[in-house]
Order: sequence, then structure tokens, then C-alpha cells
Amino acid sequence: MFNNDRLLVQIILLALFGACLWVMVPFWSALFWGAVLAFASWPLMRLLTRALKGRESLAAAILTLGWMVLVLAPLVWLGFNLADHVRDATAFVKDVQVDGLPDPPTWLAGIPLVGERLVGYWNTIDQQGAALLVSVRPYLGQVGNWLLARSAQIGGGILELALSIIFVFFFYRDGPRVAAFVLSLLERLIGDRAPYYLDLVAGTVQRVVNGVIGTAAAQAVLALIGFLIAGVPGALVLGIGTFLLSLVPMGPPLIWIPATAWLAWRGDYGMAIFLGLWGTFIVSGVDNVLKPYLISRGGNLPLVIVLLGVFGGLLAFGFIGLFIGPTLLAVAYSLLLDWVGESRARQPVK
Repeated sequence: MFNNDRLLVQIILLALFGACLWVMVPFWSALFWGAVLAFASWPLMRLLTRALKGRESLAAAILTLGWMVLVLAPLVWLGFNLADHVRDATAFVKDVQVDGLPDPPTWLAGIPLVGERLVGYWNTIDQQGAALLVSVRPYLGQVGNWLLARSAQIGGGILELALSIIFVFFFYRDGPRVAAFVLSLLERLIGDRAPYYLDLVAGTVQRVVNGVIGTAAAQAVLALIGFLIAGVPGALVLGIGTFLLSLVPMGPPLIWIPATAWLAWRGDYGMAIFLGLWGTFIVSGVDNVLKPYLISRGGNLPLVIVLLGVFGGLLAFGFIGLFIGPTLLAVAYSLLLDWVGESRARQPVK
């Protein structure tokens, strides 16, 4: 027979829990990134707390300020530099509208079979430039709206990043108490195996963080080397942009492909070919090798499970799935191993 009072209490508790989740929905992504960032840098928190003789709040404040300087300051600097380049691009478009395209390069006519035809196309575009601008003008408003929407998304992402850094302070300060609370919940749910699965999840997240940040840093350094060799201006800014875009799938080509196109436009075809090959096989190619290696390094998970977790998580959940996918597969794989081991232990010995 059901106890009506106990059932009513359970319903109220479930409704309260659901309402709390509803309130936290707008912040769950920022909370997640704050927790990942705090967990990944927790060794620094321990060292700083020990150096400050146990003053956790002061150590958390210093590390949070450090993240603001290391993360937000480069974003602001990159934004100002991009604004300068946007102004240069706008000035170039206005010059084209007034003076038309420059004369076709001399090498264009020397291309076998199609050189003269390409020069003819160049002159046709130059002569019909005004008519082309008139025909394109109705679509410029749509392009502007698209750019405005993308700018709003970028602004929302920066705001979410700022919230994540603010949440990092509280994760630093209250990290041990949060970990103890999570451990007590897991012990209530699964018993003595709770510490093992908590360590499993923590180790998986740590390896994913090391793989993502390590791969992004390697791609940024390699891209910076390529930009310096090719003589691309603003190589340091482009390197920082490569690091930031390396955190998202197919991000680095958004940096080195325009740089390659700029070199080709200047007529520096040798360096353009070099940078294109460098970006394709070195900068973008290292992601396919280094990231799976760093994520699987130090764990007992098969590499195929790591790869499935990384790419499947990205497809299923977006960039956050880079952490969720491997963690889910790691926990499921360990649960299956435990279940198979227990079933074998229960079988009678013949």
C-alpha cells in the first residue's frame, strides 16, 4: 500500500528540482565551461593555495584575474585588429567602385590556352563593374543582416565566456566541497564504485581538455611559423586567431585560407603555394593526429572509443559534445566491463 504523504513529498521534491533546472537553463553552458576550466587548471589552484598558506578565496581571485587577462584581453585586441582590417577592406571596395579594378597582371596573359580569355574576362568585369554593383545592391541588405546576426552571436559567445570566467572563481573557491557533494550523491546511487567512476569521469575530462588545448596551441604555433616564413603581416594576431578558432571544428582554415589568397592577390605565388600546403597538411593535419593521441594518452580506453566519442559528440551536441561524447562512452564502456566481470564471477567453477 502506498503512503500518500510520502508520495506527495516526492512529487513536491521532483517539482522543486525541475523548477531549479528550469531556472538554471540559461546558464548551464557557462556553468559547464566554468567547471571544465576550473577542473583543468586545478593543479594551479592547489599550488597557489599552498603558496598563500590556505587562503582559497585569494588564490581563486588571482587565478580568475589571470584568466581574464589571458582570455578576454587577447579577444579584445583581436577584435580591434579585425576592425582595422574591415576598414581596409571597405576602403578597397570603395576604391574599386571609383577607379575600377587594377590592370590585369602581366602573368595572367601568359597562362597557356586560357590566358587571353582570362584577360578578356578581367576587362569585362572592370567595364561592367558599375552594372554589377547595381545588380548586387539589393542583396547587400541581406548580407548586412547576416553579418549583424553573426556579430550578435559572437557578442553572445563573449558574454558567455565572461560568465564562465566569473563562475570559475566560485568553482575554485568551493571546488573541494562541490566534489565531496558529488561523491556523496554517487555513493547514494551506485555505492562503493562511486570513487572509481568519479575518477573515470575526471580523468576523461582532463584528457579531453589537454587534447583540445594542446592541439590548439600546436596549431597556433605552426600557423605562426608559416605566417612568418610567408611574410604575412600581423602574424602574431593571426596566430592568436588560429588558437581561438582551433577550439571549434574546421576553424584554422578560416585564418590561413584568406592569408593564402592575400599572398596570391599580391602576386607572391610561391609563398601562397607554400602557405596553402603548410596550412592543409601541417596546421590542419596535426588536428587529426595529435588530438586523439593526447585524449587517449594515459587512459585505458581503446582509441576507437575515444575517436567515436570525440566526433560523435561533436555531431550530436556541438562543441560541448567534445567533452560529453568521450565521457559518456568511457562511463558506458566501464559499466559494461564491470557488468561482464560480475557475471563471470557469479558463474560456478566447473
